[in-house]
Amino acid sequence: RQGRALFNDSATASLKDEEEFTDILEERRRTTDLGYALRTFNPQPYKGAPTLSTSDLNKAVLESQYLCYIIKEIAMETGSSVEKVKEDASRILKEMSHNLQLGFIRLMGYTLNKVFKRLYRSIYVNMEGLNMVGTQYTLINCLTLYWAVLLEYVQTIVRTGYAPLEFYVEGFRSRTLKSLVPKLGMMDMVLEPYFKGEVFDITLVPISISYDRVLEESLLALELLGVPRPKESITGLFKASGVLQEDYGCMHVNFGRPLSARQLCEGKINWSEYNLIPRNLPQRPTAETQDCVNWLAHLIVRTQEEGSLISPWSLMACLLLQTPFTTLTEEGLQWHQLTEKTLWLRKLVLDFGARLNWPDSEVMSSTVALHHSIVHHKEDRIYLVQDEDPARQDPLSPEEGVMRMAVVVLMLVSYRNQALHVFVRPGILATVGLQILSLMNGHILFSCDPFFCSQMSSSDFEEACSLLQKCGAVHISQQEVTVLETGLEVLSFLQKLLQPFLDSYQLMFRYLCEKEDHVFTEEQFLPDVRNLATKLILSGDLRTFEVLSSDTQKNVLSALRRLEAVTKLRVSQQKEYKVNKAAVSRTGDILCKFICDIPVTIKFFLCVLRIIIYFTLLTLNILII
Repeated sequence: RQGRALFNDSATASLKDEEEFTDILEERRRTTDLGYALRTFNPQPYKGAPTLSTSDLNKAVLESQYLCYIIKEIAMETGSSVEKVKEDASRILKEMSHNLQLGFIRLMGYTLNKVFKRLYRSIYVNMEGLNMVGTQYTLINCLTLYWAVLLEYVQTIVRTGYAPLEFYVEGFRSRTLKSLVPKLGMMDMVLEPYFKGEVFDITLVPISISYDRVLEESLLALELLGVPRPKESITGLFKASGVLQEDYGCMHVNFGRPLSARQLCEGKINWSEYNLIPRNLPQRPTAETQDCVNWLAHLIVRTQEEGSLISPWSLMACLLLQTPFTTLTEEGLQWHQLTEKTLWLRKLVLDFGARLNWPDSEVMSSTVALHHSIVHHKEDRIYLVQDEDPARQDPLSPEEGVMRMAVVVLMLVSYRNQALHVFVRPGILATVGLQILSLMNGHILFSCDPFFCSQMSSSDFEEACSLLQKCGAVHISQQEVTVLETGLEVLSFLQKLLQPFLDSYQLMFRYLCEKEDHVFTEEQFLPDVRNLATKLILSGDLRTFEVLSSDTQKNVLSALRRLEAVTKLRVSQQKEYKVNKAAVSRTGDILCKFICDIPVTIKFFLCVLRIIIYFTLLTLNILII
């Protein structure tokens, strides 16, 4: 077995900072798939917990005081017999609980082993972290009985140590490869036994999975452009078999440092709240508890981001998106320019403390070849792929041309998003910092102003300052930050990285302010914004394709709702919204004056800073702890 040393700092990184990753496919390529599937399986109980069979576990769930109480309550409310409700609970439990059919697990092991060996060159895993966890995943329904059964099933597993639980903190997958705001349902279920004192501690292990290339990259881009996902069918399955002929590079699975809920929650929970109600009775969590669970979930996602590995392609995507599209589609970007800039960005990423997967000196050439569906290398230049349908006889309309180009651009955007969490905090500081520079005679003065704490905490602000100082962009002494001439390239890169989002805000503000009606539906909003953006792209007045993405559109709409510039009409079944045009216009004017570099006062700058931080963090789905 061979491990790969992964950078997590600049050239001064010590051996203790490196981690050994084992390619788990290497051994499996030397053995038969059948032999792997039929190997001995004898997992050990967690920390000496008693062995339970599936029937014992289900019996413990059905006979628990909590579930019995809920069953009686539902029987009284519905007029049904207790036996009937208990039968329903037993049926639900039978559907959701596992039965550990080892034969089926072996079949899946055999099948997935073959698939993974065809799709990936390597799957790297830090085995030390892997030994800490196991797997199980459960879905959630909102029905009262279903929720009660699920809650008791999960918490019985936690209390008995029956097996490790695996779940996705974000709730569902991201179509943009950005982190999502965590869903708190499963996290709340898992932590409640600890809050009630039923277990001494709960260990949380963040798992980060990084892909060189995503299997559904084109389908995800099309979904973001409003194209319905193809229905699953046998025919579609055979068509999808072509995926097995493609190369998807490597996958890295990083099992992070275990986190103790006991240590993390110390001083954040009022334990006396749980002494007033019997443990078997349902108890709504207090605001204090909800805040703690929310904070902990965000911490997990942030830790997962820090544990992810950034590929060279993510860095190249950041740079390609800052290149004029006419260059990428017509004359092409010179290869040496891209490689030199990528090496510069590599150093910046390492200075920012990110984990980088950079195996050898030929990695840039190989990664461009890997992403042949997005770019192609021809005559020492890089071009965006512009596939044409050979069966099509009629020429594309200008609007169709924009949408076709948007598919490729959004695929590129998704890979840039894999590295976005590294740059966003110093990026926000760089974006607002240069604008105010002229007001302070070459210096930017900062203090612990409360406005940062509302969206960007003091620790995030200090982190941004520290990173910009580490890379040589600024010099910091006491409360004075001086922008260095050598750091202008860094600040310019960070500004350009956030510019597409600022442009997207402006366009959607314009749409909402110019719209005749004050009420609109989400079904109207998305295509209308897309049509307006297409016209502006064709006229040359808009340089970003990212505003065409439904993800960007919905995030800006969500941000406006939180600012109460847009309100949702609860009486409507069609997701209707009412816009406060005056509020949207004021916000747009502030951003416009800021972006256009109109001279402003310090007070006005602070107002702008609040808005930019607010919108940027919400739109990027960046999670501030």
